[in-house]
Amino acid sequence: MSDIYHCVEKDSDYQKIVNHILQNEEFNKLKNIEHHGLTRYDHCLKVSYYSYKVAKALKLEYKEVARGGLLHDFFLSEDERTNKERFLSIFTHPKKAEKKACECFELSERECDIIRSHMFPINFTVPKYLESWTVNLVDKSVGTYEFLKKFKKQLAYSMNIWVLMFVSFFK
Repeated sequence: MSDIYHCVEKDSDYQKIVNHILQNEEFNKLKNIEHHGLTRYDHCLKVSYYSYKVAKALKLEYKEVARGGLLHDFFLSEDERTNKERFLSIFTHPKKAEKKACECFELSERECDIIRSHMFPINFTVPKYLESWTVNLVDKSVGTYEFLKKFKKQLAYSMNIWVLMFVSFFK
């Protein structure tokens, strides 16, 4: 069992806040979509739970952070997308996620802003709330970690080549 599942399983307060989302049939389709070397479901759960913990510690609206964080990448896509489609999705998916989340759940303005602005500064939608900034920054941290973990071997190999070239240059 993944560490995040263990944390969520032990945190009954968090479960009460997001259980209706985690039980939703449409949301569970994210379990079948690859994202940063894991599933989009797992990524959203990590971002949501870590953002919730940060927001709670900072005395922010942690319930909205938990829900908005969980729904920040709630859009469905085909696995067989072209590279161009994947690239364009970087810019278009926040609006798709917000639309999908609003179709399936009743959201506050703050939750919508969390979803809509989570890709700032890549997208130009500036977060309006501290809660939105929290999810934005946690998403960047989690995404970077997942990306580096996914490409760890390739990055290590590349670094070794650069080090060898650097050393041989000074010989």
